[in-house]
Amino acid sequence: MTLSSAWLQRFHHLFNTASGQILDLACGTGRNSFYLHPLGLTLLALDKDVQVLAGLQAKGVETKVHDLEAGESGYDWPFAEHSFAAIIVCNYLHRPLFPHILASLKPDGLLIYETFAAGNENFGKPSNPAFLLRPGELLAQMQSNPEVTMSIIAYEDGYVEQPKPAMVQRICARKTGKISVLDKL
Repeated sequence: MTLSSAWLQRFHHLFNTASGQILDLACGTGRNSFYLHPLGLTLLALDKDVQVLAGLQAKGVETKVHDLEAGESGYDWPFAEHSFAAIIVCNYLHRPLFPHILASLKPDGLLIYETFAAGNENFGKPSNPAFLLRPGELLAQMQSNPEVTMSIIAYEDGYVEQPKPAMVQRICARKTGKISVLDKL
């Protein structure tokens, strides 16, 4: 089993454990859910790969099989607004989902997101620009939903050595609420 994200390890203490479920979005091997589960957090691990989720189910983690990139619009977001106390996304990028991810955070919900960035093609895969964030893009995506305000706790954009040499962007942000009509005036 690969180690969980160092970015997640750095910020998971900010989860408000009393406020609800944490979504491990596009969880892959489940490394982040395996890390969080022993901490007694309420988790939902989502991936399109049934076999990947079997190991998490065996450990008692709630799972959901779902293809986020299906549907006529090029995405299929299965969650309502204000569903999660936190959402974790590591090494996954599907740009149309950003507004939905932000909306699905509860007020004061935490987003921990990291994925590959432009320049990663020099270190291996992914190398397709469709799967690499442009400079500053992750930070800009925190404004992709005009109904949501995110407060940035930490942001990094650059080279990392571990778990392998790569170019990444990562952010930890808290949902500070909806923009009211008065705020728009």
